[in-house]
Amino acid sequence: MFDTMTITKGLGAVCGSLLVFLLFSWAGDGLYTMSAGGHGEGEEAQAYTIPVEAAGGGEAAAAEGPSFEEVYAAADPAKGEKVFAKCKACHKVDGADGTGPHLNGVVGREIAGVAGFGYSDAMKAHAGKPWSPEELSHWLENPKGFAPGNKMSFAGLPKVEDRANLIAWLATLN
Repeated sequence: MFDTMTITKGLGAVCGSLLVFLLFSWAGDGLYTMSAGGHGEGEEAQAYTIPVEAAGGGEAAAAEGPSFEEVYAAADPAKGEKVFAKCKACHKVDGADGTGPHLNGVVGREIAGVAGFGYSDAMKAHAGKPWSPEELSHWLENPKGFAPGNKMSFAGLPKVEDRANLIAWLATLN
């Protein structure tokens, strides 16, 4: 069934395949090495560096962008209604509570102030203060950071423009 020539051809094919694999591995290491000293020697080198200057207090504030108050003054309620699409799954604006409390009149309303809604203890701890646009912005930016332990699973709105537009739209519902 197998003669010496067939076994020799099979063994040659296996050895040839290993040689080709080793050649490609060696060539790849040579082309794409990250070491500074050559082939695997020394410490790793970066392909490029980004110079970073130490920023002072004024420069850091400028890098953050405009304040919420500035953005809120120029907010567009129509864009805020589009942002509300992210909130619709849990909140309603028809006066009925959903998974979350209704948002009619939320701007200026007392925090945890919807009668009959089961607020978490974290939200009840903030009760008594009004939902000012600034407070709503802090809440919408990071709900878990504003009131750790609250029931809201939404991660937040990182863009200040989205928060300002949404709050401007919610203010029209008062």
